[in-house]
Amino acid sequence: MASSAVHSQACSLPTFSTARWNIPILLAAALLVLPGMFNSGPRRFLRGASIGLALAVIPAALVASGFRAPLQDALWLKIAVILLFGVMLLARRNAPVFFGLAVLALVLAEAQSSLLHFEQVRSFFGVHRVGENPQLTHRFLFHGSTLHGMEHVRDAEGKALTGKPTPIAYYFHGGAIAEALRARQDMGGVSRVAVAGLGAGSVACHRRAGESWTFFEIDPQVIRIARDPKLFRSLSECTPDASIVLGDARLTLAAAAQTYDIIMLDAFASDSIPVHLLTREAMLGYVARLAPRGMIMAHISNHHMDLGSQIGALAEAAGLVAYIKRGAGEGKFEIDYKTGAHLAVLARSPADLGRLPESEGWFPLPKGSGVRAWTDDFADVLGAIIDKKLHR
Repeated sequence: MASSAVHSQACSLPTFSTARWNIPILLAAALLVLPGMFNSGPRRFLRGASIGLALAVIPAALVASGFRAPLQDALWLKIAVILLFGVMLLARRNAPVFFGLAVLALVLAEAQSSLLHFEQVRSFFGVHRVGENPQLTHRFLFHGSTLHGMEHVRDAEGKALTGKPTPIAYYFHGGAIAEALRARQDMGGVSRVAVAGLGAGSVACHRRAGESWTFFEIDPQVIRIARDPKLFRSLSECTPDASIVLGDARLTLAAAAQTYDIIMLDAFASDSIPVHLLTREAMLGYVARLAPRGMIMAHISNHHMDLGSQIGALAEAAGLVAYIKRGAGEGKFEIDYKTGAHLAVLARSPADLGRLPESEGWFPLPKGSGVRAWTDDFADVLGAIIDKKLHR
């Protein structure tokens, strides 16, 4: 395998546009078919809409030029959009004026995000944004509203950091993910590691010498962002020889020729987890690629669903044992940028999990709970949402 190879075993998916402006353009086009929009003729329409359209050119030009504003200096755009909505209500009976103001509001709303993020791209799977905190010390990767990765890029004096990044966010040393990886690595015999879901590549910095890591990622834009050392350094510094397989992780992992000592499921889609990765059929596919004494890790942190019971049901159906740790927030995220992860680990025997079964905070997921394992034909998403509400 070539160094840092990226290959695909899945067909490409069609998209309307990779540009982030497609939704504002579609909304503006939809306004053109409002009743009465052209009742006064094209000239009067252009005259009425001209003020809003002319003002929209300013923020659009700033975005096109690559201008970026500090967080605290760009918040005025949010206020401008809110005030503009009020003006639009007053002008709602004048269709051309309303259209011009609506275009201005759409451009301002998009510009507000663009001016704060120096990398922003829309793919088939959503919008990815790369930005930094107000102090410009930490860099973030967001997919929709979900944090997909973070890196410490500068010290308090603004000096760029070099060398291997220290994992933070869900992957910090001392967190559940780091603890599970270390427990299996300390047992020895870890040769190959598979990670479903790339994000910013933060988990790569838990790789130890001699280990071969492979990432399975469905979104080519995520791969591009994670591999760009000007944006994030985890891959280039910690796993420069890692393979990245482009495609749906369930399909590409099942098609892999080798087995893995650790399989980590860390694939997110905005604020949810792709259901098809957590079915009985999917789990059997993972087990087929699991080496003897191998361990499966499932990162199931979620704002809306509690997937612990489902993982227990899947483990029982596959003849595995499962333990879970429900991580809590570690200190104040705004200060140390550490956050706890809900993590489940599965294996053929408790002995394959090293010291985790006896470690503080880890609990076995019981068998015979009565929860029905999800399949490719059945998924009780509502039940997982209810479980989340009850556990809060």
